[in-house]
Amino acid sequence: MNRHSLYTKMVLFGCAVSIIPLIALGFFSYMKSSNSIQSHVIKSNIHTMNQINAGIEQILRTVDYTMNYVINTNIVQEAIYQKLSYRDFQLYNHLANEMSLLQSQETKVTDVILISKLSGWLVNNRGLYDLESYEYKEILMELSEGHTKTTWNVLETRKLGSSDNLVSGCDYTITLSKRMNMYITEERGVIIATIPACSLAEIINVPSEQEAMVVDARNRIIIHPDKDKIGMRLTDLGYISEYQLGRLSDASGQFLSEDSKHPISVTYVKSSYNDWTYISFTEMSEMTKESRSIGWFTIYLCLLIIGITVLFVWLGSRKVYSPIYKMFREISERVPVYKKSNKNEIQIINDHIRELFHSNTKLTSELSRNSEQIKSIFLHKMYLGNGKISETEDKLKRFGLTEQISRWKQFAVITLQIDLIENTRFEADDLDLLLFAINNIIEEMVPASDRLPTIIIDQTHVTLLGSHDQSVDGFKDVVYKLTENIQQNVRAYLDLDVSIGISLPFHDFHKVSRAYREGVEALRHRMKLGKGVIIPYSSLNAGHHSNVYFYPKQLENELMDAIRLADEKRAHETLKQWLDEVFLKDRTPHEYQISLICLLNEFMIVMQEAGISQTSPAEEEGSYYEQLLQLYISSEIETWFRNKIIAPMINVFQDRQASQYHNISEQIIDIIQKEYDKDLTLDECASRLHYNVFYLSSIFKKETGLTFSEYLANYRLNKAKKWLVETELPIKEIAERLTYNNPQNFIRYFRKQEGMTPGQYRKNYSGRKE
Repeated sequence: MNRHSLYTKMVLFGCAVSIIPLIALGFFSYMKSSNSIQSHVIKSNIHTMNQINAGIEQILRTVDYTMNYVINTNIVQEAIYQKLSYRDFQLYNHLANEMSLLQSQETKVTDVILISKLSGWLVNNRGLYDLESYEYKEILMELSEGHTKTTWNVLETRKLGSSDNLVSGCDYTITLSKRMNMYITEERGVIIATIPACSLAEIINVPSEQEAMVVDARNRIIIHPDKDKIGMRLTDLGYISEYQLGRLSDASGQFLSEDSKHPISVTYVKSSYNDWTYISFTEMSEMTKESRSIGWFTIYLCLLIIGITVLFVWLGSRKVYSPIYKMFREISERVPVYKKSNKNEIQIINDHIRELFHSNTKLTSELSRNSEQIKSIFLHKMYLGNGKISETEDKLKRFGLTEQISRWKQFAVITLQIDLIENTRFEADDLDLLLFAINNIIEEMVPASDRLPTIIIDQTHVTLLGSHDQSVDGFKDVVYKLTENIQQNVRAYLDLDVSIGISLPFHDFHKVSRAYREGVEALRHRMKLGKGVIIPYSSLNAGHHSNVYFYPKQLENELMDAIRLADEKRAHETLKQWLDEVFLKDRTPHEYQISLICLLNEFMIVMQEAGISQTSPAEEEGSYYEQLLQLYISSEIETWFRNKIIAPMINVFQDRQASQYHNISEQIIDIIQKEYDKDLTLDECASRLHYNVFYLSSIFKKETGLTFSEYLANYRLNKAKKWLVETELPIKEIAERLTYNNPQNFIRYFRKQEGMTPGQYRKNYSGRKE
């Protein structure tokens, strides 16, 4: 592989990290300066347009003000009403002098035309004319017919016919027309001043890269340095299109037009005096000329900085890469396969180090696993008592347990077994995983300094606990609380019930095998105590046992009656009571088995008397007796009796007794309807009908959905409501008829059922009945 591959990447990365931000900084600096220059140019253009507007408007306003003065003079006002002729030379001379006030170098006015509509004459620079015979009368009359008193217009010079205007050499003339009707509604005359458009173009003084002009309200050019363009429409220049004319509506502004060959910046100022618009057009290339120079300066500066940066990155990367290359060369020389790899030096070094760590971890794990396996075998033999004392002491020393055991003053062994996997979320195949999980729970809860490693013997967790405390009672309390916590955690994490046996505390470590047998023996008493129990061996080793044989015969008879009545619920409840009575007594496991065999025999007798076929179980399960003797937990025994014995018997009795239920229920209901006003009980009904009271209760509940007492109470309540509505019987008498010794008891019961007292019920419903 290329020995400089990583080195090259380091140089490239260092250059990228330093150059990219520099280029970005230069770019944003150029953009910022370019935008700043453009903004400055735009402001300068608007300022220029404002100056041109101010210069031209100053001339126009001067003409306007002077014209107002002239038309208000006494000479002009008197002459308007007189008929002038060549004989009125003196008056004509005075008028000419007054009109000459409008003509000066500053106002640019070339001709002044005074028209008297009342007297029918016209006076201009050339003399006095009869208005009716004047050649250009129609044009002059059109100029005087504007909507406002003062009107600015642009006309072709030739249409005015004045040689003073023609001599200017300008094709268009700007006219100011002012009607003389200031104080009366009647229009007396008109005065018109003419200004050649070319003379005002001299005021437009802009840099050569700009083109400035003035357009009227109809977007026609009226002032332009190039007189050939005066009179053209603004769109004819090709700078701006028709749809962009609407962008000239504000008082001032700037926008970019791309309708021409090159982008053009349009700057405009609109006059509020005569609605003219002052516009300048500047090519963007001219505006960005200065920013381009800044851009080139920025590029040269960035190139210089980039060159210096690359030099420093190259030298720095070389210094950093040197020890990496030495390390890589050492590895590649010892492991030549790396020379053919496509990975870079760091990846190869990393892979080599990871392999070393992996090999070390694997070797350590193998040693630890072998050590744990040997330790488990040793503890297994120690608990079973198969090792010699000398061999045991030697192994304890080898595994580093001697010092830990020597600090303990007393010991105890706890044994733990899973009670049931059936009816849980686990399967039988999960047993090994569950044992492993419980093992982890025990070792996490008990500090390693207080125990030896937990091992599994015949699916039983065995743990040796040690204590520095010399108090036996204190040690017993600690061990018992620990087993409670273990049991709670197993139930919380795995949702399983476990039972734990606790041996007697002992002081001689070599008695550990005896303690193990005590813990196992304690677990065997789950048959009596059920699942999820903690059994200290000290509670079983009191030195004497009861020899009185106890058997709950009465519960057995009730159980058989419930089965004959096909009352499955009661049969299950009675079975549970029977098992609780049997396991409540403190006896040996053998005595418990005798009671269970007796119960099974009674089931067999009932099945034989009822003519129920005793189907033989499958051969692999064995006989009923063999199956029963293999069960050790009370919950398992209860489930076996329910499924294997009681369920088949109840199915048979249900089929036989279904036809009898309806007739019996009807007889009971007939007794209630006839004797509801007496102290009637189910025992009395059973005696009359010659049936067991429990049998009758079960049948009646199945047929009506109510117990005997509920049905009787409802019937009496309906009778009471009927009497309250249909009769005038006092509430006390109604209560007595319904066997209530105290009327208050009847009222309380009625209000509980109906939400109101009997009196309120009678008041609410008696009127409806009527």
